[in-house]
Amino acid sequence: MEIIPAIDLLEGTCVRLHQGNYDKVTRFNSNPVEQALDWQSQGASRIHLVDLDGAKTGLPINDESIKAITEAIDIPVQIGGGIRTPERAEALLSYGIDRVILGTIAIEKPELVKRLAKVHPKKIIIGIDAKDGKVATRGWIKQSKVSATDLAKTFIGSGIAAIICTDIATDGTLKGPNIEAMRIMASVSDIPVIASGGIGSIADLLSLMPLEEDGVTGVIVGRALYDNAIDLREAILAMHNRNLIDPLSQEKHLA
Repeated sequence: MEIIPAIDLLEGTCVRLHQGNYDKVTRFNSNPVEQALDWQSQGASRIHLVDLDGAKTGLPINDESIKAITEAIDIPVQIGGGIRTPERAEALLSYGIDRVILGTIAIEKPELVKRLAKVHPKKIIIGIDAKDGKVATRGWIKQSKVSATDLAKTFIGSGIAAIICTDIATDGTLKGPNIEAMRIMASVSDIPVIASGGIGSIADLLSLMPLEEDGVTGVIVGRALYDNAIDLREAILAMHNRNLIDPLSQEKHLA
């Protein structure tokens, strides 16, 4: 299971929001390129970027930072936030972005997303951000009536690379992932699922590993890395070799 460090961009700096609330911002690093290089040096195989300004306003405020990151590092970058037109997706891919994440547009214009997936095979990810099982859009500002699983089923056979399933209720809380929500999401289609939200410890990461057989292939980690609750190098080793973690403590966590 791939561990993907997150870099959330707001006005050109690295931040984290608490449960998607723009009024609850913690700033971690004023230099996102430096941060991306740091995650790469610690063994990250991919970086997850979120353009928070784009998600909220749809404006390309962070494009210079995005370009600088893709030019500076050697590992793939995926990005989401405010990508609501084919032109915006094309622009980001032209910057060297490996995969673009479509959220709001996936629920508002699913056929357009399917066409993009055909033009750019394995370059399109669907971001499904859910609260109480329902999809949130426009940077989590609006709540829809569409269930997360129904939206996922819409894209079966479309050729998208993955679904990023974010549980808003746990995002930024460090209280552990919503295991059942991730299991359900993975079970409704054969599309690989990347889990997001609530990761606060290596034990939390290990708790997701049984879901690999259901199709959960990756996990995005944000605040726990910045708060030093998780060491990325240790986490990568632990995910590759569970024996590095005390089996008794793991069983206690999973019980």
